[in-house]
Amino acid sequence: MSGPPLPLRAPGARPGAPGLRRFLDERPPARERCELCAVTLTGTDHRHLVDVDRRALVCACVPCALLMEQPGAASAGRFRAVPARYLTDPDHHLDEGAWERLQIPVGVAFFFHNAALDRLVALYPSPAGATESELDPATWTDVLGDSRLAAMLESDVEALLLRRVDGRCVCYLVPIDVCYELVGRMRLLWQGFDGGAEARAALDTFFDNVVRQARPVREAEAP
Repeated sequence: MSGPPLPLRAPGARPGAPGLRRFLDERPPARERCELCAVTLTGTDHRHLVDVDRRALVCACVPCALLMEQPGAASAGRFRAVPARYLTDPDHHLDEGAWERLQIPVGVAFFFHNAALDRLVALYPSPAGATESELDPATWTDVLGDSRLAAMLESDVEALLLRRVDGRCVCYLVPIDVCYELVGRMRLLWQGFDGGAEARAALDTFFDNVVRQARPVREAEAP
């Protein structure tokens, strides 16, 4: 296992500063502005884009984010809008053996396709932040490669979020920014060897929210 710099920097982080600054502070940054039009953002009009040149998450207003969602917009520039969809596939089941093959040392991990590197990146939360796991592509294909969620995954802006619980694994397709939010929350709350009660409670709350928002993939595939 290794711990390289984060594949994405959090919104508002200075170059060279630790990533996930926004998610590690209980107080939101003052007067955040849209990266594209510079309008001041509020909690109700706040979206995220991926800056593919800088490998960073940046803030955007809703109109600019919608503009980046238009067909062809992502291929024409450096920004890609982070989608808001949460999906689950009730027909795809992962057992404890699947998690062992992934060789993730903790009970949560997320996977996304880095378009610039043209490879899958596997990360998991740790007291030091997001830690990369060296994942054999063949293992990924064996465990998740044939799933409908993997086929629908959008490069850079979405992730497959996995959790091992009660001897089984659950998998969701989620926006990439919520994965880094989770990493920041775990880093902020982590105590002791196993994270501590507060971190575990925050993890349960986070996944409760994911479950509430996730739609079955068959609904997303329907015409």
